[in-house]
Amino acid sequence: MTRGVERVVADAVRATLKNPKESIFMAKFAAASRRASARRREAEEKGEHIPAFLIASITSQCNLHCAGCYSRCNNATSDETPVNLLTQDDWNKIFAEANYIGISFILLAGGEPMLRRDVIEAAGNIPDILFPVFTNGTFMNDRYLDLLDEHRNLIPIISLEGDREVTDRRRGDGVYDKLVTAMDRLNGRGIIFGASVTVTAENLNDVLSDRFVSDLSARGCKAVIYVEYVPVEEESIDLAPGDKEREVIEGRISDLRRDYQQMLFISFPGDEKSSGGCVAAGRGFFHINAYGGAEPCPFSPYSDIYVKDTSLKDAIDSVFFRKLRAGGYLLDEHIGGCTLAAKKDEVQRLLQEK
Repeated sequence: MTRGVERVVADAVRATLKNPKESIFMAKFAAASRRASARRREAEEKGEHIPAFLIASITSQCNLHCAGCYSRCNNATSDETPVNLLTQDDWNKIFAEANYIGISFILLAGGEPMLRRDVIEAAGNIPDILFPVFTNGTFMNDRYLDLLDEHRNLIPIISLEGDREVTDRRRGDGVYDKLVTAMDRLNGRGIIFGASVTVTAENLNDVLSDRFVSDLSARGCKAVIYVEYVPVEEESIDLAPGDKEREVIEGRISDLRRDYQQMLFISFPGDEKSSGGCVAAGRGFFHINAYGGAEPCPFSPYSDIYVKDTSLKDAIDSVFFRKLRAGGYLLDEHIGGCTLAAKKDEVQRLLQEK
C-alpha cells in the first residue's frame, strides 16, 4: 500500500511539472507525504495500522438525480433538508487528527460536496493533506475558483460518464456542457483538476479510448479515476464489468499510463490487486458518512461507531472493521466494483453479531 501511495504522489508530481504554481505545491506535498508515511510506519511498529486514505461524505444533499446512483439507492443522499450533519467544527477535528496520525489523502464526496463550502474551506487549511473533491461540476462559480486557486491541496475531480449523450442520459440534460465549461474555467486559471469516470460493460471502450483521454488532456485534465460500476439494483447487474472486461480495463490503463505520462490514472478496484484484495474497512481506507458513521466504504454503508463520539484511531480499530479484516471478507472474487457490496447480507449479519 505504501508503494502505491508513493507511485500516486510521484505521478502527481510529474503531472504538474509544466504548471509552476502546482509543481511548487506538489513538491511540498511530496515532502509532507513522506513524513506521513514515516508516522504510519512508526504506528505499524507499535501494532497500530493507519491507512493512507480516508473518504469523507460531507453532505447528504445533491442537486442531481443520476440514474442508478448508489448513494440514493442506499438512502445516503436525498432531497430532504438534512439534520444532524457533522458540523464544520466536527470536520475540523477529524481533519486535524487525520493529519496528526499520518493520513495523506482525504477524498471529499457527498451528495454533492460543494454544497458544504464551510467544510471545503476547512480542508483547504490543512495543506499537508491532499483533498480530491468529487463533484458533479455544476457549482464551479468564481468564488469556488478563487478558493481552489488559493488552496492547491483542494483538487476538483469532476464526474462524467463519457461523451455528451451518455453523460446527459445518466446525469440530466445539459450537465455535460456545464462540466465541460467547469473544466475550461479551471484550466484557464491554471488549477489542476481530474475526472472520475464510472466504467460499465457498455462504455468501457469509449472511456478508455485515446479519443476520450486526449480530449480530457487537451482541456487540462491531469488525473482520471476509473471506477468500476457497482450494481445497486438487480436489473443493472449486467452493467458491471466481468472478468473479460476487467482484463481489457487493466490492459488499457497500462497503455494509458505509458502514452499519457503527463496524466495520473487510477483504477478502482483494479489497483487493489497489488494490495492483495479490497482495501476498505481501514485496511487502506474507510468512509465517514455525513453524520459521522465510520463505514467500510461508501458502497457498504454499515457502521458500529461514530467519529463524533470517538477518535479516528478507535474507528479504524472498531470491532466491526476488525471482523471484516480478519474474516476474509475483503479477499474474495466478486461481481462489480465492490467485494462488500456483493456480500451485503453477510456484512449486515456480521454487524449485528455481539
